[in-house]
Amino acid sequence: MTKIRLSRFGSKGNPHYRIVVVDERNKRDGAYIERIGYYDPRKTTKDWLKVDAERAKYWLGTGAQPTETAKKLLKQAGVIEGK
Repeated sequence: MTKIRLSRFGSKGNPHYRIVVVDERNKRDGAYIERIGYYDPRKTTKDWLKVDAERAKYWLGTGAQPTETAKKLLKQAGVIEGK
């Protein structure tokens, strides 16, 4: 199954995450199919959340399941609508 989840990068104490499409059997920071966004939880820059909405909608349309955290970020970016 294909998942949309976060992959960590950045130095110790300075987390940054890529929003990636990945086969669920791969490790958290392992190989991914496509990178569709970026997230900075510390909000150190003006653009702390970037998502390629077109590609995210494509992957959701093909059956990719977002994790809970990825789902919240996609809602904030306006890719999927909240309740």
